[in-house]
Amino acid sequence: MNTINSKTLSSAQQIKQAIKHHNAYLKNSFSPQKPIQDFLLAKSRFIDKVLCILWNRYITRHTENFALIAVGGYGRQEMFPYSDIDILVLFHDDTSEQDKQQLSDFCTLLWDTGQKLGLSVRSNSECIQACTDDQTILTNLMESRHLAGNNKLLLALNTQLSEHNPWSSEDFYNAKIAEQAERYKKFHNTAYNLEPNIKEGPGGLRDLQILAWVYKHHYHCANLRELTQLDLLPQSEYQELFSAQELLWKIRFALHLNTGRCEDRLLFDFQRDIASQFGFSEQQNNEGVEQFMQHYFKTVMQLERLNETLLQLFNEHCLPHDEKAYQPQALNTEFDSIAGYIAARSANVFQTHPRAILEIFLLLQQTPSLKGIRATTIRLIRSNLHLIDHNFRQDPLARQLFIRILRQPRGITRVLRRMNRYGVLAAYLPCFDNIVARMQYDLFHIYTVDEHTLFVIRNLRRFALTKHNKELPFCNDIFLLITKPHILYITGLFHDIAKGKKGNHSDLGEVVAHQFCLDHKISEHDTKLICWLVKNHLEMSTTAQRKDISDPDVIHEFAKKVGKTEYLNYLYLLTVADIRATNPKLWTSWKDSLLKELYIATINALRRGLDNPVNQQDTIQETQAEARRELINKGLSSKNIEQAWQHISPDYFLRYYSDEIIWHTIAINSCTEQDLPMILLRPQNQRGSAEVFIYAHHQQEDCIFSRTTAALDKLGLTILDARIITSHNQYTLNSFQVLEQSGEPISDLRRELHICSTVKQQLGHQAGKQQQNLHPHSRQAEYFPIRTKAYFHQDPQNRYNILQLITTDHPGLLSKVGQLFREHNFNILSAKISTIGSRAEDMFFLTLHDEQLINPEQQQEFTEELKQLLEK
Repeated sequence: MNTINSKTLSSAQQIKQAIKHHNAYLKNSFSPQKPIQDFLLAKSRFIDKVLCILWNRYITRHTENFALIAVGGYGRQEMFPYSDIDILVLFHDDTSEQDKQQLSDFCTLLWDTGQKLGLSVRSNSECIQACTDDQTILTNLMESRHLAGNNKLLLALNTQLSEHNPWSSEDFYNAKIAEQAERYKKFHNTAYNLEPNIKEGPGGLRDLQILAWVYKHHYHCANLRELTQLDLLPQSEYQELFSAQELLWKIRFALHLNTGRCEDRLLFDFQRDIASQFGFSEQQNNEGVEQFMQHYFKTVMQLERLNETLLQLFNEHCLPHDEKAYQPQALNTEFDSIAGYIAARSANVFQTHPRAILEIFLLLQQTPSLKGIRATTIRLIRSNLHLIDHNFRQDPLARQLFIRILRQPRGITRVLRRMNRYGVLAAYLPCFDNIVARMQYDLFHIYTVDEHTLFVIRNLRRFALTKHNKELPFCNDIFLLITKPHILYITGLFHDIAKGKKGNHSDLGEVVAHQFCLDHKISEHDTKLICWLVKNHLEMSTTAQRKDISDPDVIHEFAKKVGKTEYLNYLYLLTVADIRATNPKLWTSWKDSLLKELYIATINALRRGLDNPVNQQDTIQETQAEARRELINKGLSSKNIEQAWQHISPDYFLRYYSDEIIWHTIAINSCTEQDLPMILLRPQNQRGSAEVFIYAHHQQEDCIFSRTTAALDKLGLTILDARIITSHNQYTLNSFQVLEQSGEPISDLRRELHICSTVKQQLGHQAGKQQQNLHPHSRQAEYFPIRTKAYFHQDPQNRYNILQLITTDHPGLLSKVGQLFREHNFNILSAKISTIGSRAEDMFFLTLHDEQLINPEQQQEFTEELKQLLEK
């Protein structure tokens, strides 16, 4: 180990260098296979030496009046390479101002070193008052460790705190529980996301520390190991805690070394390298990093469960309670209610009645007054999971119990979460074990598959609850139309059950769901519906976001696939719940509007009858009539309307709403040649997005798409849809549906004007002021890029070619594609732009400039060039 002495630490720069060299030593010597405590201790002792050298240099007068104390994580000697250095400078109440000046010089040098300091300078009496006012300061001092100076000051402070006892065990416990709940909220009450925080997230190191603090405050024990001697913590659970802590310590240590900073998020950028460091070798399809993250998440789940159990036990055994509340109230022959928690009557209840492992969750649902399962009973469940074996799963009564749980009118989400956390769900459904703690590296799912699944079921449940009606009232209305909500919950449970297996997860999931339905005696009608929903759970989302749903043929084809209104209702609710459970940022007013529009159009098609599809000419005439009436009401003459419409193809009236046509017509009618290209922006239309409308000469069309998308991209806007119509008199109408990157509509007038002027400059070859591209680069995509795929599909009616592009999203993507279209003389009719996280899945509807179809040779040549262009 590198050594230091007072001569090598004469300036802040030398201290920086010494710490830098020590971190380099740690990086070279660290290995997950070595005891992590050695590294934590080495870092702590190194900082001890540095601080003691500086202390002895600066604190030279009346040294008996001062003490240097390590507190917090540093006090525990849990120092990671870039951890905060938490110290308390303690001084006697009677210390003179002249003597205190020494502290100022000492502290100034520490700040000049650039280290992250948690530095407090207080007298004994100030410490007592601070601890009385704030339990977090008391928590820090509970882990104090003398470094230099007069140790009697610290001993006196500890004695005073013990005698004064500023926080009772009950108040301290309640404060820590509230602190934990607030911390959980910051992470949406889940640890199972793409970049988990291994320190602060649920099930992280902070949960372990909460346990240690509440027990230490009450029992004055040095660590959790001492609880095993008090018969409060079984040796097996202590070993679980210790092993979990070791793993998280090692990961955090590796994370600091890999990032070169105090980073507690297990960032996407470093997961692959750290996985390899921990022995999870990279195989095909990210298998190494997936296995590493699955190992991590299972550890976190274990810690969440232990945190819940041990905090509940502390509350029960260590805090004052009304004795009457702890009198058992019989629920049935196996279980009682004790202080609001369901408890097993005997330690062998599950061995005698194995089905009681499921019954307890059903009782929890049926008894609203219950707050949860008693800690001792959680332990019993965990120790008896082996009873859920093949024979148990074959038991008709056990199967009935499981279905009854899914059919309850309340508590489904809460109970399924508990069943997952305690291991019951994976034990009863071995297929579910495959998705527990499994992360998906597709750049848009931010939760593990099991967590995503439970979020889907939670979202489905919300559609049934009046208190959530304001979130998505249309979904609440549709939910009232379904007769069997449990079908939705079963579908939600199985829709991603085959993730991680080779093959199409929807097809494989259908097979698993079918077997479940057979095993659980679900009716033939319901089995068909569940299996169809699992197999087609992506169909509505794909149709809405990748196809032109203004096309009656697209609606008719989708309606044929759905077949029944009943199937449509279930599919619509499942689709909304699924998207909203993928990533909170993915759900936008645009997607809400698209799905609602597709639902309504499909309902109308089903009611009209699949043998009686809508006539396109009727649709055109209805749209024109509606738009004409409103335009006349707004003061336009029939002559002006006809002049604006006479050269526009009928296709225009199929692809635009009447309100869009009205807006376009008014703009075109008031436009002169000098105004071209005309750029207008409507901040919010009925689809919930903003529309950028461009009216220009046809000769400008070649560059409109590439230049406009480049401008909108630089402005940091998300492009959702593009439609291009060329009139017979050589004018082009272009509309782009956009949202802010946050998913919100454009709401600021200055922003609207800036967008229009920027697009106009881009189209008019005006240089304008060079601006930074606001389109964010994705860290995730850099480390887990998506291989570019491009396919041409034929329109069934041979009206156009459809190009499907899947690639990694990046600044300027659409502009590059548009320029390549120009080079190949492709004419863009419309585009459906779908960017999910860093994954771009775009559909382009194309012809050649002479409106002919693109032949196979041209298609192949284009796709090869496109892949080369995007994979540079």
